[in-house]
Amino acid sequence: MVIIRLVWESLVMAVQSVVVNRLRAMLSLLGITIGIFAIIAVFTIVDSLESNIRESVNTLGSDLIYVEKWPWAPPEGENEYPWWKYMNRPLATYDEFEYLRDNAKGAKNACFVSYVGRRLEYGNNSIEGAGVLGMTDEFKDIRGFELTSGRYFSPLEIKAGRNVAVIGYTIAKDLFKGVNPVGKYLEVFGSKALVIGVVEKEGKGTFSGQILDDVVMLPLSFYMNYVDIRREYSNPQIWVQAKSSVGVEELGFEITQLLRSMRRLKPLDEDNFALNQTSIINNQLDQLFAVLKIAGFFIGIFSIIVGGFGIANIMFVSVKERTHIIGIQKALGAKKYFILLQFLFESVMLSVAGGLIGLFIVFVGAAVISMSGDFVVTLTMDNIILGIGISSLIGLISGIFPAWQGARMDPVVAINTSF
Repeated sequence: MVIIRLVWESLVMAVQSVVVNRLRAMLSLLGITIGIFAIIAVFTIVDSLESNIRESVNTLGSDLIYVEKWPWAPPEGENEYPWWKYMNRPLATYDEFEYLRDNAKGAKNACFVSYVGRRLEYGNNSIEGAGVLGMTDEFKDIRGFELTSGRYFSPLEIKAGRNVAVIGYTIAKDLFKGVNPVGKYLEVFGSKALVIGVVEKEGKGTFSGQILDDVVMLPLSFYMNYVDIRREYSNPQIWVQAKSSVGVEELGFEITQLLRSMRRLKPLDEDNFALNQTSIINNQLDQLFAVLKIAGFFIGIFSIIVGGFGIANIMFVSVKERTHIIGIQKALGAKKYFILLQFLFESVMLSVAGGLIGLFIVFVGAAVISMSGDFVVTLTMDNIILGIGISSLIGLISGIFPAWQGARMDPVVAINTSF
């Protein structure tokens, strides 16, 4: 109980010292506030950027394999992207899609997708470079989405290549300007297409053609009247979805064997196709954000150190000012740890208060950014704990030497010293 009482008294004296010296305390807070703001702001932006990108990556599907000409990243274990090797690779073809769909035993679904950018028109309104997606019927089963109005293509419309379209939320808003697009004709490829459905808003994404807000979807048979899917500009892809009982890697091995057989590759020939999946992007993101977080830590730590020196300097002044009081306390029997705790509490209190102010500024800034656009910035509990922890540690380190200096003073010399 005696120890608890002494600790409480030390805390009370520390609070009184901060209250009495308000201006000095505010100046001490400033350095830590800037430091915590810098380091937590960087971590918050990086974490939010990572969260937004990974959310976009998730739309690609963790159970999907994308058969393409170009890989999404350099080969495993290599830093260089050997594009010159990939240039002469053949494109994914519709025949290969049918072959994989009919023969891949580990596949739940497969679809053929092609993507180009084109001008859209409706009346006097137009959109330049809008995404136009041509796909087979299986697309709806692989890439889930909701419709706000209208309907999806019927099997007959897909097979017959009817001039019908399902459009994204942004296309509907910007091209039709408040008019209900369902039942209206838009112009694409210089031809009319009847809008039969509007996709529910999905938000911004990193990967073209994956977020459907800015996309017009057309039956592949109609799309092929205007786009040569055997050409590079059409970005042809085969999407293969694994069965729930089959791993993506297992499906990848099966697809590799089927494509090598269809393309008549010899046993020693390299694969002339890419099997892309989300794990490739996630591995690259892990490396990228690890580097960004380390860089952000070093950016902020220098500000924290400057703030720590500021608090240490103030604490040395505080010890000097209270030398006479320390002498009286020691003459009355105060122990070293009692004196030590007074100054440590004051130092930690100042540092934590500065850290909380810095966190509050980050919180306000994150809220403003999130409300002003589609990029969501969130101050996570991990970063809040990190900010409080760092500020507490800096306060402890900054106060230990001044506190120890005060605790080891000779009471006779201290009581006869005037500041």
